[in-house]
Amino acid sequence: MKTVVITGASSGIGFAVAGKFAGKGYRIIGVGHCHINAEKARNQLMDAYPNAEIVYFSGELMQQREVLRVADEIGRYLEERCGGALEVLINNVGGVRSLYTTTEEGYEQQFALNHLAAFLLTYRLLPYLQKAQGRILMTGSNSHKGIKIHWEDPMLRKGYNPLTAYKQSKLCSILFARGLNDRYAEKSLRAYAVDPGLVNTDIGNKQTGSLVNFIWTLRKRHGVLPEIPAQTYLFLSDQPQAPEGLYYYLCRKRPFSKQVTKENADRLFELSEQLCGITYGRSEAAG
Repeated sequence: MKTVVITGASSGIGFAVAGKFAGKGYRIIGVGHCHINAEKARNQLMDAYPNAEIVYFSGELMQQREVLRVADEIGRYLEERCGGALEVLINNVGGVRSLYTTTEEGYEQQFALNHLAAFLLTYRLLPYLQKAQGRILMTGSNSHKGIKIHWEDPMLRKGYNPLTAYKQSKLCSILFARGLNDRYAEKSLRAYAVDPGLVNTDIGNKQTGSLVNFIWTLRKRHGVLPEIPAQTYLFLSDQPQAPEGLYYYLCRKRPFSKQVTKENADRLFELSEQLCGITYGRSEAAG
């Protein structure tokens, strides 16, 4: 049985992805924001797929100590139940913030949750992914186009704009995938960024101000159901041979920003390592 770890799996795209994978016989390891929502999501999935093996962990992944704690819990589960192998990691968790807010480390919350959480979790789960020659998927966005990384002020402390912060974080997602492929593709580990398109979820209604909440409530009505983009995650994960390309929308390769270069990917990798206090290449198993 193949195993998939999905963050942001208690609602929206992540929950729909978990359902798709459960239907294909994968072992599901979901991560939700809080214990109550995680248990609710698991129970709903078990009702739909009573023969599936599904477990959920919970944590506030914008905080690095929580990423490390959850990674340890997942690592122990993988070692005890999955032979220490992980076929698929889906870094889907994400959020929007109306105002400039920071984590315990002092990092802007969209940058921390939408990018650094994936960067650190992937690092901790890398040995399990390498053992399975697995695949790593990021939830990206078409909004990554038309923006550059603010290298001199990545946290946007000067002149914060929530849309700029969100778009930058999604450019980080695809740059991270590019960076992983540059380092590990020859070792049969592949990474992708998935553009889900406009989806009817509550991402813009969580921990946002009244204006963003109102705008998103109107906009999401034009979005597709989460089950539509969920198919792309399954497509990229379930192919016997790893698909070529980097950026996918509706199961097809799509062009991406010219900012997605090796130089920028390497620069982001180095910055992210510094912000997380780690160095890829010296990764060690959780626990």
